[in-house]
Amino acid sequence: MVIPDIKRVIEQVSRDRGIDPDILVKAVEEAVKSAAKKKFGNKIEIEVKYNPETGEMDIFQFREVAEDITEPEVQISFKDALRLDPDCEIGDSLGIKTDAGAFGRIAAQSAKQVIIQKMKDAERDAVYTGYIERKGEIINGIVQRVERGSLIVNLGHTEGILPDREQVPGETYRRGDRIRAYIMDVLHDSRGPQIILSRTHPNFLICLFKTEVPEINEGIVTITGAAREPGIRAKFAVSSNDSDIDPVGACVGMKGSRVQSVVQELRGEKIDIIPWHVDPAKFVCNALAPAVISRVIIDESNRSMEVIVPDDSLSLAIGKGGQNVRLASKLTRWRLDVKSETQYSKDMQQAYESLVALPCVGTGLADALYEKGFFSADELRKASVADLIQVRGVSEEKAAEILEAVRNRHSGFSKRTRAEKSRTGHPPLSGRAEISGATDTDLPDVPQENVFEK
Repeated sequence: MVIPDIKRVIEQVSRDRGIDPDILVKAVEEAVKSAAKKKFGNKIEIEVKYNPETGEMDIFQFREVAEDITEPEVQISFKDALRLDPDCEIGDSLGIKTDAGAFGRIAAQSAKQVIIQKMKDAERDAVYTGYIERKGEIINGIVQRVERGSLIVNLGHTEGILPDREQVPGETYRRGDRIRAYIMDVLHDSRGPQIILSRTHPNFLICLFKTEVPEINEGIVTITGAAREPGIRAKFAVSSNDSDIDPVGACVGMKGSRVQSVVQELRGEKIDIIPWHVDPAKFVCNALAPAVISRVIIDESNRSMEVIVPDDSLSLAIGKGGQNVRLASKLTRWRLDVKSETQYSKDMQQAYESLVALPCVGTGLADALYEKGFFSADELRKASVADLIQVRGVSEEKAAEILEAVRNRHSGFSKRTRAEKSRTGHPPLSGRAEISGATDTDLPDVPQENVFEK
């Protein structure tokens, strides 16, 4: 069977739509096989082979060689079989080349529909394969239309979607505008591949720097993390594998040319470039710069840090609306609690007084407990008798007495807390301002070093 121009069609479709020729050949073979079965019935055994050299489609119908014919559609007499193959025997399956010219209009239409469907499936698979390999890259496109707040972006061979949640607040696009976005995900959907784009993902910022800073692609400068509040501010941490190269300076570029290109693409989003440090406390201090840090108290079990700053640096460390400490927390992946020195001293004094207030603890014993790291009565709740007997002047009996006093104090405190909540409808307010990504304090924004904006 010769299908006119089938070879040329396969080559052209493969070239124009990026589909593997073998996939197209298989689709044509299945289509012809479907048409043959529609003509001759489903009982027959059909094999279709495409010859790429001649463009011919050979169709073979396999029949069983039998002495007595009971099913003419699937059997052939031994006498007739000998004419085709003198070496055949009873029970052999003999492949007979079939003339497909008599398929008829319905069978031909069926073959056409199968070919069209297979080509669509192959095209979708080709698009998915092409873009799944580009996941995590930046891509350019043209805004096609807006659907329910999401931007439909023309990427050339297919379309991508930029959901409303992945758009930077304040950015507006119209049909025909060029747009750059990060390929966040590629989903295999029955209607075709869904390419999910993003302009808010931290990796979008990372990819932009990779395009602007050759040292990153060369492996000299390493990106250790990024945190963003899209459209407002971002923190970007880098380190260098070469002591002669400053990673921050490499990302800034001559007269700020490199970082300004990124800021321009992000429509003026401010960027803090932070030098990474192997010491987490030092890294946190860098992330909160230029605020002066007096001391850092680390709680590794809860992965949290208490950061103490001078009173006049509190607003600088926290930032407007808690933005600075929130981004620093995301970047370093540590829970940060920023306090002024005055507040810290007040808290420590209250904690010490809670030790002295215990019935069985005086000033001398309170000092001994303080030296061993038990700074408050609440911290004694986590201690055991074995822990307390390590304290100077504490016996097993004394340790048990202290723990009993702590339990009684905690029980009374819990009752007062429940009574306070019952009376007001809210738990009592705490003077401790823990910040791990948000704060209700509205503080003025203070200019920072290594901050770049358009």
